[in-house]
Amino acid sequence: MSKKKIIIATIMASLLLIVGVFGFSNSTQAVTKKKYVQESIPTIFFHGYASSFHAEQQITGAIKKAGVTKTIVRVNVSPNGYAKMIGSIPKKAKNPIVEVNFDNSRNGNYHTQGQWAKNVIKVVQEDYKCKKVNLVGHSMGNMAINYYILDNPGLKDLPKINKVVDIAGHFDGIIDEDDEPNETTLDKNGKPDRMNSFYKELLELRKAYPKNIKVLNIYGDKNDGTHSDGAVTNASSKSLKYLVSGRAKSYQENEDSWQDGSTQQVT
Repeated sequence: MSKKKIIIATIMASLLLIVGVFGFSNSTQAVTKKKYVQESIPTIFFHGYASSFHAEQQITGAIKKAGVTKTIVRVNVSPNGYAKMIGSIPKKAKNPIVEVNFDNSRNGNYHTQGQWAKNVIKVVQEDYKCKKVNLVGHSMGNMAINYYILDNPGLKDLPKINKVVDIAGHFDGIIDEDDEPNETTLDKNGKPDRMNSFYKELLELRKAYPKNIKVLNIYGDKNDGTHSDGAVTNASSKSLKYLVSGRAKSYQENEDSWQDGSTQQVT
């Protein structure tokens, strides 16, 4: 699958997150013909490692062009974690979108990433007075979301999470770092037979993950025998199921298969 098609698939997933439907249509044209749910819930996009808000602009721009929203703002997070709104969400905004930009996008401390995610959500809450949020993460952005949940049990005094889209998540390791192709297998519940130290920390989500969240997990497969997107094994991505099953309101997986690309190209 080409890079363009990968981006389109991700755009479609994000569109469907906002309109309240999990699943794919065969074309973006089919998606744009849908009648969108007009909600006041903001959708916050977290980019991946060594990336920036620029990676989110193709997705958010397409969503705006499709007529889903008229409002796109940004939250910039400084290297010390200070979150600042760039723009403001109008009171009556429909399906507003927030692009997150981490100035230090190479910080590999997941707990720090989770704290930064919290800072982002709090500043959005202060600006928009929202009671719920939708969260979209790619690569490292997924870990920011999950460690935010992990380190803030009950999300006290914070907006409730409505829906989450995880894209190219490395929940149980990254190839050549702490995982290798075809070395980990999952049981029917998504439980991996090999767990790295971070996944063992995330096991707490089985008791702490909020119960009203709808989760969509998108992963890629290069169809080259590695059962991976080139950087993350499918087993690592799909291991999210075990972490949220029994807690999330719903969980759905979608595989994006191709021969010449990777979901990592989204950012």
